[in-house]
Amino acid sequence: MIEDLEEPRKQCYTCNRAKAACICDYCTPIPTKTRFVILMHPKEYRKEKNGTGRMTNLQLENSEIIVGVDFTNNQRVNEILATQKGNTFLLYPGQTSFNLSSSNEASTSNFLGDNPILFILDGTWPCAKKMLRLSKNLQSLQRVSFDHSINSKFIFKQQPDPLCLSTIESVYIVINQLNSVNFENCKTDKFLLPFKKMVEQQIDHVINPNNNKNHIGTKDQIKPKSSYKKPSQRNILFE
Repeated sequence: MIEDLEEPRKQCYTCNRAKAACICDYCTPIPTKTRFVILMHPKEYRKEKNGTGRMTNLQLENSEIIVGVDFTNNQRVNEILATQKGNTFLLYPGQTSFNLSSSNEASTSNFLGDNPILFILDGTWPCAKKMLRLSKNLQSLQRVSFDHSINSKFIFKQQPDPLCLSTIESVYIVINQLNSVNFENCKTDKFLLPFKKMVEQQIDHVINPNNNKNHIGTKDQIKPKSSYKKPSQRNILFE
């Protein structure tokens, strides 16, 4: 007797999560004059359950995702750089970066100009460094950074430090910083809602594995981030 094959898991092709764990109902895209271009490493692109780059894209009307590692000859990236010359920036830490946390309305407006484009490297720290090292066209971009003191809510994710943030958390802070100096004027009260829902789903799986809808494995446990890996192994930028 041929046994019936197990019914394949239904998937939402908008958020790329299982339909039972779809977060689309919690997404409320907001308009921004800043365009956010998420440069996503292929490893992040394949993450259907807990990568936040795609989630960030769903929460921003003025955003797009470009997948790759070396963007030097990427047609879309080079098109943006050519048509928006002098108005493109990279969200990346550095001593010479423009710190949004210490800026004011005048300095932010003078630096960013009108309708800026902000590139974001979406990947682990080693992947992000490789993406920047290989992408010659990104290396000359002026950098933007920020300071913060909040702990990431990505409690089940391996991070090098509790202050390391996911992509969606980082963009949330950037937008709020821009709101505070009147560069942006958008509501962010629901911006992290799909992210929080995803975290709740993962926690629920750990607490009630038999009722889990995410299929992430019954041996998973929530641990403090400092105990995930050795310091030399824990390097993450945005995910």
